Amino acid sequence: MSVAGKIAEAKAFTISRVLDAPRDLVWQARSQREHFEKWWGPMGCKLEVRTFDFKPGGIIHYAMKMPDGQTWWGRFVHREIVEPERMVFVSSFSDEKGGVARAPFNPNWPLEILNTMTFTEAGGKTTLAIHAVPLDAIEDEQAAFEGMFDSMRQGFGGTLNQLESYLKGL
Repeated sequence: MSVAGKIAEAKAFTISRVLDAPRDLVWQARSQREHFEKWWGPMGCKLEVRTFDFKPGGIIHYAMKMPDGQTWWGRFVHREIVEPERMVFVSSFSDEKGGVARAPFNPNWPLEILNTMTFTEAGGKTTLAIHAVPLDAIEDEQAAFEGMFDSMRQGFGGTLNQLESYLKGL
């Protein structure tokens, strides 16, 4: 195996946001289809949820209809759910049938990313924290992942902005 093909030490991406809503409501916004499909994804995209099976081993399979007309497919496979404190899931880009696929924007993007979302309440507000690390990424994939941290902060920032707006309307 070449140097570029070695498994890389995983550096994590993290982001958090304090939301002006109780933890149970924030948990529902992420764990229930009717809420999730109204705010998840990059700003300007429309989310179409094909499958929403929120349980350990369950899959959420969705299409993001991008403003430029492209459709990006994605999926989550939940590993652990501790209501209303934490959920652990593997995210990946997918094909229309739900199979794992390469990212449409970078052939070196890791195939699978392990995500841990934690929900902590204090004073009626909830801190939603996201910790993401590639699974079994080779060096080129880890480098692609780390090289996108600024873009990911912007993308997740927009998604969390949408969540904030959505929660205000509930």
